[in-house]
Amino acid sequence: MEDKWIPASSVNSGRLAAIQPDIHMYTVQIVNLFFVGTKDDWVLVDAGMPRSAEKIIREAEKLFGQHAKPKAIILTHGHFDHVGALEELVQHWDVPIYAHELELPYLTGKRDYPEPDASVEGGLVAKMSPLFPTEAINVTEWINALPADGTIPPMPDWRWYHTPGHSPGHISLFRPSDRVLIAGDAFVTVKQDALYKVLTQEKEFHGPPRYLTTDWKAAKSSVAQLAALEPDIAATGHGVEVTGRELNEGLHDLVSQFEEVAVPDYGRYVDDQ
Repeated sequence: MEDKWIPASSVNSGRLAAIQPDIHMYTVQIVNLFFVGTKDDWVLVDAGMPRSAEKIIREAEKLFGQHAKPKAIILTHGHFDHVGALEELVQHWDVPIYAHELELPYLTGKRDYPEPDASVEGGLVAKMSPLFPTEAINVTEWINALPADGTIPPMPDWRWYHTPGHSPGHISLFRPSDRVLIAGDAFVTVKQDALYKVLTQEKEFHGPPRYLTTDWKAAKSSVAQLAALEPDIAATGHGVEVTGRELNEGLHDLVSQFEEVAVPDYGRYVDDQ
């Protein structure tokens, strides 16, 4: 994966935003990853774009000190823009990785993801999607299935929720104490298939990226599940963080208008359902 290079970026690339004192969102080109915790007790959630390992390590050391390494890496899912630097990072840090059991075949070299759908309704990013890698990576030595009870071993204050649709084993993370949600790509806050909106990061509640989402019924159920949690703060895999009333109204509007706003009018994975 580190041999790949994806020619896409945004105005927020390189941005480090404090979502909470112990949660920092870092944007690599067009995708967000998260440093969660404090010095000597932190985890990395997702692993960015290909060729970004050095940037991620540098940001971690700025936050937590020289030679800092996480307790673990947690994956919302295994698409290329969320595991792009994973192999290099885990070789550097030698820490456990956790993901949903249904995502493990894509992380152990056993199964490739379905090809992106360039025919889907959407903008230029959707048309570019055949350039995106879908091959499985192999981190068998470090990978672990998340416990079935919703707990996250290195994150005792958090719970994971199975939020499929965008991928079979997609998860979102929620901390009940302050109602913070790390949603992955279950929903996003930018129209990810439109190049101009990706570049400018114009805020917009949207369903998961269309060109890689294969189960739209499950995707809607996942958004409804997250809305029912009534988060106070949400950060997604793409776009900017959202809080308070704007978040509450945006999520509930997305659920009620999901077919009109999120589901494309046509596309390979729409026509299959």
